[in-house]
Amino acid sequence: MKLVFLGTGTSQGVPVVGCACAVCRSPDPRDKRWRTSAALLIQGRVWIIDTGPDLRAQLLTARLPTLDAVLFTHAHKDHTAGLDDVRPFNYLQGKRIPLYGDSQTLGQIRREYAYAFDGPPYPGLPQFSLWEIEPYAPFSLQGVEVKPFLVWHYKLAVLGFRIGGLVYITDASAIPEESWPYLYEAEVLVLNALRREPHISHFHLEAAIEVVQKVRPRQAYFTHISHLLGRHAEVEKELPPPIRLAYDGLVVRLANPS
Repeated sequence: MKLVFLGTGTSQGVPVVGCACAVCRSPDPRDKRWRTSAALLIQGRVWIIDTGPDLRAQLLTARLPTLDAVLFTHAHKDHTAGLDDVRPFNYLQGKRIPLYGDSQTLGQIRREYAYAFDGPPYPGLPQFSLWEIEPYAPFSLQGVEVKPFLVWHYKLAVLGFRIGGLVYITDASAIPEESWPYLYEAEVLVLNALRREPHISHFHLEAAIEVVQKVRPRQAYFTHISHLLGRHAEVEKELPPPIRLAYDGLVVRLANPS
C-alpha cells in the first residue's frame, strides 16, 4: 500500500496570498503546500481522500493512472471544491466514481454539484454514485476493510479512517474516547498540526505531539499545516521521533491491508 500526500496545507494553502513571511517566501519546495488531500494505492486500486480546490494540479503532478473511489472526511470547501476535476476518469474508465462520506457531506455535494445529479443530460457531466457511511461502522471498499471513526473539528463531526495499518486524521481538535482504539497499533498515523499557537478547531503542534506520544505509532506525519507553523526544515529539527512533517508529493509505503 502506498500513501501519497497530494497536499499538506491548510485552507489557504502555502504560500498565502498577499503574505511575505519567511515561510511564504521560502525557496524550499517542501514549504509549498496545496490544500490537504491524499491518495491511496492499494492492490491495484486508487482512492483519494478529499478533493480540495487544488485537485487538478495534484492529479497531474501525481500522475495517478486511475481513480476507483473518493473518501471524504467532511464538507468544508477546502476538502470538496475540486470534485469536478475527477471527470476525466469518468471518460477514461467509462463508469461512475463512488463517493463515500457522512450524510452531511454527501448532502452538500449533492446540492453544490446538482448539475451532476439533477441537471438535463449532457455528455460532459461528471458521474458519481453516493455511498453514505457512519463512524464506527466498518465497510468493505472494493474488497478492503475501511473503518471510519469520529473526531471533532470544534463542533463539527469529521471522519477519520483506519485502513490496515494507516490512520488518517485531518481537521481535528479533539478525539472522543470511543475513537482512541482506532489509533492504537498504527503503522502510520497522519494527523493535522496547524500552527504553534492553540487553535479552536485544529490541533496545534504541541497538542498533535501529545496525541502521537499517547498512540505510539511506528511513524507519524503531520499535515494540514499553515505558514504559521514555520519553515519545514526548521520545524523538523524540533520533532521527537517518530514524527515527521509531511510535504506535497511525499510517498509512504505500508503493508497491504490484511
